[in-house]
Amino acid sequence: MDTQVADSLLGSLIGGRYRIRALVARGGMATVYTATDERLERTVALKIIHSTQLNEVRSRDTGFLDRFTDEAKTIARLTHPNVVAVYDQGVHEGLPYLVMEYVRGRTLRDVLAERRRLNPGEALAILDQMLAAIGAAHRAGLVHRDVKPENVLVAEAPTGGAGNLIDSVVKVADFGLAQAVEASSEAGAGQLMATVAYVAPELVTEGRADPRTDVYSAGIVLFEMLTGRVPYDGDQPAVVAWQHVDQDVPPPSQTVPGIPAMVDDLVVRATRRDPGQRPTDAGALLTQVQAVRDDLGNASANTAVLRHVAQPTMAINPVQPADRPAWARLPEPKEKRDRSGQRRRASASTVVRSTAAGGPPVAAVAGDSYTPGTYRSGDVGAGTYRSGDASAGTYRSGDTGPAAGRGGWLRDPQNRLAVIAGVVVLVLLVGIGGWWFGAGRYTVAPELVSLDRAQAQALANERGLTVRFTDPRHDDTVARDLVLAQDPPGNGRVVRGGEIVLTLSLGPERYQVPDVVGKTLDLARVDLEKALLVLEQGPDRYDDNLPAGRVIAVDPPVGAEVTAGDVVTVTVSKGRAPITVPNVLGLDVNEARRILEELKLEPLIASEESDKPKDQVIGQEPADGAGVEEGAEIKLKVSEGPPAVTVPRVIDRPCPEAQAELQGLGFAVRVDFNPNGTVRYQSPGENSQVPPGTEIVIGCL
Repeated sequence: MDTQVADSLLGSLIGGRYRIRALVARGGMATVYTATDERLERTVALKIIHSTQLNEVRSRDTGFLDRFTDEAKTIARLTHPNVVAVYDQGVHEGLPYLVMEYVRGRTLRDVLAERRRLNPGEALAILDQMLAAIGAAHRAGLVHRDVKPENVLVAEAPTGGAGNLIDSVVKVADFGLAQAVEASSEAGAGQLMATVAYVAPELVTEGRADPRTDVYSAGIVLFEMLTGRVPYDGDQPAVVAWQHVDQDVPPPSQTVPGIPAMVDDLVVRATRRDPGQRPTDAGALLTQVQAVRDDLGNASANTAVLRHVAQPTMAINPVQPADRPAWARLPEPKEKRDRSGQRRRASASTVVRSTAAGGPPVAAVAGDSYTPGTYRSGDVGAGTYRSGDASAGTYRSGDTGPAAGRGGWLRDPQNRLAVIAGVVVLVLLVGIGGWWFGAGRYTVAPELVSLDRAQAQALANERGLTVRFTDPRHDDTVARDLVLAQDPPGNGRVVRGGEIVLTLSLGPERYQVPDVVGKTLDLARVDLEKALLVLEQGPDRYDDNLPAGRVIAVDPPVGAEVTAGDVVTVTVSKGRAPITVPNVLGLDVNEARRILEELKLEPLIASEESDKPKDQVIGQEPADGAGVEEGAEIKLKVSEGPPAVTVPRVIDRPCPEAQAELQGLGFAVRVDFNPNGTVRYQSPGENSQVPPGTEIVIGCL
């Protein structure tokens, strides 16, 4: 069974107003807690420097605490929406601490641990706010010196949505802390306070830092957000640090193909080894980041337009009838008479028929006196049908057109063979095409569910397929980083050389119990419901620190990992208990019992050895001043008196010698008769167990 060591600071009151509630994180320099500001009734973050770190720094610089205080005052004046505000500073039991704004969210390190890497839009959105904060510090004369994902907090997006990083609020923490410690080290061994994965070359070689140092570190953070890794790695920190000095940071697209060139250029400019070739400060880099974000947005918009290009509307000059070729002009409709003898024009309905040998079409006017399938005998022209022809559809003898009538060319055997061959070829093409589009171009998708990322990619590549990963999601049965789902499914059809879309599992969905201690029951219920947890109110109890109606405890405790829908039991304060525990220390146990019973309290007596007189109260719990309710148990520790001492045998020894030995053992000695004689009797007798200081009587003759 694991053993947890209790943090001695939990529950402590710091600076007379900050009650420490829970541990947030423990780093190399300091530990961060959540605390309740009992004066303003708000939750804050309290960062206290480790005693080992402090002792090391103070061994080199006795003025460190004064410098730390000055740095805290400077940071407190740095007000910016993307900077974690500093409210207060002080010293607790010799350890300096800062009281800061409590940001509800995660560090950028936590985001990268979950997402591995971000798309360019998300990475630049986070960097934009980071640089706004660092730029404000640069304008105030501060250099951060330790820009890294652990010092970047990503709060919940105001628009909602767990994955909405572009709209999230980003805040930068720990301005000046590394600077204060590093300044102390300048008097000693020149120790460098930095994180080697993000350290600028000039810090390694010269130990100096200016705003361009933060620009370099911000560029490394951007590289990591885009690729999921830092550019340099090694077994020893010194090896990693010198890689920054000896090598140029590569463009992130060498690690993750497809990153836009303008984003590559931004990383390269920010991480040049020569500080003079970088942007001068965070504000200058911020301007470049915003320009790249605008260009990326325009490029996306232009791409979308090109995919949906509309045909332009054009003005067309009309073609006049006179411009048409002669063969395309229609004759004027002929006049004819109706049955009444009146003249009228033929119907405007016209049919254009092709003539033989490519001649101009002839316009036949369909009048109401026509017989279907024949033409009027008076309308005789080249290539037109006559009503007296032997069969409809044959040309008049003497025409130069085809001898065959409708379908007559099929009577030629060669023509028939050509038609049959064409039909066979067409059937084959249709059959092969139907097979290809219906089944031939597909293969069977491999079963990739429950494989890890590398295994799934390798198996898909063996089949000539590519894979694409969508956003991962939680699952209670599939372990983290294993394939949760695939499209198309295993053994389903997929186009040869096509793509399989995979979804990785984030493992069982886990939430942390939010810090609701000190809040009203209604506010606690809102926070727990946001975390998809169910509030259950347990029995109320008295509390000396929180007024009635405030939450004093939760079970599971704050920060514990739970699943959606879990029940969190909340204990609410009934305020201070009605009975104040009196001080009974130093009283006789009987007197202490009487006082407590008069207040209707229940004393519980436990004895232990002590140098205090027997039956004297030497301890009580709860301490005096605490509030308790009627019938509460008050534990009393009562002295059993000093441990007994064994009386030695002094009979037959010279009286002065016996007297000296007994007094040396702490006894009082009374000598009867002759002080210079020999001891003939003693009381108490030898080997008696008596309290220290007991009087021993010896008779000497």
